[in-house]
Amino acid sequence: MGSRAAGAAVMGAILSRGGRIKQKLEPILEPTSLEVEDVSYQHAGHEGLKGTAATETHFNLKIVSPKFEGQSLVKRHRLVYDLLSEEFKNGLHALSIVAKTPAETEGK
Repeated sequence: MGSRAAGAAVMGAILSRGGRIKQKLEPILEPTSLEVEDVSYQHAGHEGLKGTAATETHFNLKIVSPKFEGQSLVKRHRLVYDLLSEEFKNGLHALSIVAKTPAETEGK
């Protein structure tokens, strides 16, 4: 199992932040729909990032998951933030979240 962990670490280094976000959310939330959009280019020169080489810092996330059933919007967002805590510690600066249940998207 040690080699599997090492392989996952290597894969994490290769994946873009968007890829890592998907990798962290999919197994836990089992989404029926997951869109991760890197909008970092819209924040070039952002005050909090001036003088750094930071990239892949701002994302839009749209996720539909049955795991959100019965949860308030705040709880849904907290769950996503908790799952992505390592990304926030390592350069993710902002995340816009749209989190819905499958029932909330029916007919749209």
